[in-house]
Amino acid sequence: MSAGGGADVLIAARALGPEIRLRGDEIESLRHLPPDLARRLGEARLYDMWAPATVGGLELPLADGLESLEALAQADGSTAWCAFIGATSAVALAYLDESAAREIASRPGTLLAGVYAPRGTAEAVDEGYRVTGRWSWGSGIHNADWVMAGCQRVVGGEVERVPNGPPVPWMMIAPKADVDLLDTWHVSGLCGTGSTDFVMHDVVVPARRAVSLIAQRPIARPLYVFSPFTFLATGIAAVTMGLARAAIDEVVALARDKRPEGSGRSLAERSTAQADVARAEALLRSGRAFFYGTIASLWETAQAMAPVTLAQRRDVRLATTHAVRASAEAVDLMYHLAGGTAVYRRSPLSRIFRDIHVATQHVMVSPSTLELTGRLLLGVPTDTTLL
Repeated sequence: MSAGGGADVLIAARALGPEIRLRGDEIESLRHLPPDLARRLGEARLYDMWAPATVGGLELPLADGLESLEALAQADGSTAWCAFIGATSAVALAYLDESAAREIASRPGTLLAGVYAPRGTAEAVDEGYRVTGRWSWGSGIHNADWVMAGCQRVVGGEVERVPNGPPVPWMMIAPKADVDLLDTWHVSGLCGTGSTDFVMHDVVVPARRAVSLIAQRPIARPLYVFSPFTFLATGIAAVTMGLARAAIDEVVALARDKRPEGSGRSLAERSTAQADVARAEALLRSGRAFFYGTIASLWETAQAMAPVTLAQRRDVRLATTHAVRASAEAVDLMYHLAGGTAVYRRSPLSRIFRDIHVATQHVMVSPSTLELTGRLLLGVPTDTTLL
């Protein structure tokens, strides 16, 4: 953890924890973050962690921001997820012209949300682009100031493509008022993220607010040596590691007094419980060590403004997916160890179990990422665009 801004944000995240825990049922039943809580995350600068300093962001080292997300996730997975989406989305500001980035980040705590997948069309017109489409997984969008919508760019009636390849993905950034939300977020876990579908129909977006993370390059600063997909994937891992930490802590506290049916010994006194807690702790700590170790290696490279090697990008993606899978395994151990206690909604383990098994479904940490990194380890030709 670096001195200054990084420590301040981590302290703020931890300070919010007790209230967030108390409001867990409210967050889940509302199906998105309460506006006052979303605003306080902004005031704590959690959305600004990775925004460029040139437009008032904190531009924290990647690891500092991830530790703050872990702390939030120990209190509530949905809250941490929304903070991670806001922080990751702000990275797009580093790819925009500074005047356009300042227009969007007009005040500290501005929240961007949206979807990268190019499910919409952006037709070039005199005023910029005319955007139409429907997108899923709009986490945090209920409280957003600006929305980013992934599009295929249409110029002169033709979809812009990479040479002999797929369409070039662009994101069109529009005020939240230009977006219609659909009530589709009825799910098993991460209920409070509000990751609902949204639509835009013939919304005109000025060209200055169009950004491609593939076709454009960010400002030359160490933080932005990282691929934008690294921010996205590692943020997921931070949330899952925080959830795993919360699950282990919950069972350790529970085990002192819980006596399984028909047993005269507490759960803590049972050898199977002792072994499962040890396994869960080892899973989390080892996954976390591999994760932060690879990020530290990349940060040394970034500070020197040297090119990140393919092997480094491979390793951070492997460490990220591994951290997510290890965290989910640790949560499963704790959920089953707690027995019937864990099935009640009043138990934090119930929500943690559901939350982490929604997080593992994200494409950035899916089993296919292990296939991708495995191909690279084996020397098999591989498309590394999203690495």
